[in-house]
Amino acid sequence: MAIVAAAASAFIFGCSHASSTPSNTPTDTTKHPTDTTHYPIVGSDTVLFSFVTFGCNRLDKGDTAGSPSTANIMQLDRTFDDIMNLTPRPDMLIATGDVILGKTIDTSVTGRQLRAWLAHYQSQPIASSGIKLIMVPGNHEFNDGAQSAPLEKQWLLVMAPYIVGTNGPKPGGNDALTTDQSQLTYSFDYKGSHFVMMNSDPALEGSTISVGWVSQDLVQARAAGAKHIFLFAHKPAYNWTNNGATSLVGTANRDALWSAMEANHAEAMFSAHNHIYRRMQPTGKSYMIVAGNGGSSLENPVGADRNFGFTLVQVMTNGKVIEKAYAREYGTNYTDPCPSYQYPTTLRDSLDISWKY
Repeated sequence: MAIVAAAASAFIFGCSHASSTPSNTPTDTTKHPTDTTHYPIVGSDTVLFSFVTFGCNRLDKGDTAGSPSTANIMQLDRTFDDIMNLTPRPDMLIATGDVILGKTIDTSVTGRQLRAWLAHYQSQPIASSGIKLIMVPGNHEFNDGAQSAPLEKQWLLVMAPYIVGTNGPKPGGNDALTTDQSQLTYSFDYKGSHFVMMNSDPALEGSTISVGWVSQDLVQARAAGAKHIFLFAHKPAYNWTNNGATSLVGTANRDALWSAMEANHAEAMFSAHNHIYRRMQPTGKSYMIVAGNGGSSLENPVGADRNFGFTLVQVMTNGKVIEKAYAREYGTNYTDPCPSYQYPTTLRDSLDISWKY
């Protein structure tokens, strides 16, 4: 199958809010490695396109000596290699933040780390593979939104080749934004599907999704006939502990986002921030998929949770959307070498997440 790497150039947004109210108790439907249920490509199924996503590859502060990028290079390169070995190769790689340590208002520090991360990425075969890289900022890149206006400008400058939209919210508006978010929260269309990239830490509004703009965008996408809708942000609406807690400020922001997603038949929101993999269906419809096991020290480094990897989503020609989580174990320390012969990457979780409601 030919690799299609260009992101779509059509950008759309709409004009009204969704109204349903989700409950506050997610259901964890994550399978474990011993569960052999999977969704192979069979019969008339063919992959229309696919994408991979992961976030949180940064090192802990005490482990950054000698690492200009502050990334866990051992795990990052394994993930790059694993993605390159997928058949068919995905069209897009969407990295959902915390690729560097950052967490400072000093733009010279974050700028140096970001440029080192990109230099490493550009030195790898994946950079010339035709897989389109799209970068979403995390709280470490934007210091949780605190005094982050200069950090936003720096991100836009350094990451310009890996930002694929300009149609997001301007200052003010329904979300009362203090800075221009038009290239930090934005949307685009690709092969009949709608993608929304969201900054979850806008300046002076940390841990907040610009839900007024996102709600309008989803309404317009559904009205325009989007076959599938996928959202991405660093911080998840529902966190990995599966107790109804949220990584966004207050339940109002989360519930407004989730209402808009379900009213407009969004299949899933993909995030990181929690250093773990979890698939949840908070209200029984749209999925919350936390793919934060990219290489940062893990939330729960025991048993089935002691792994690093990435999430693959295949959009099929028959209309199905199949989510697959791939992962591998690692040695004594999370920064140790991780050779594939010793720690093979395997399918850990798979489900048809198509909208069915």
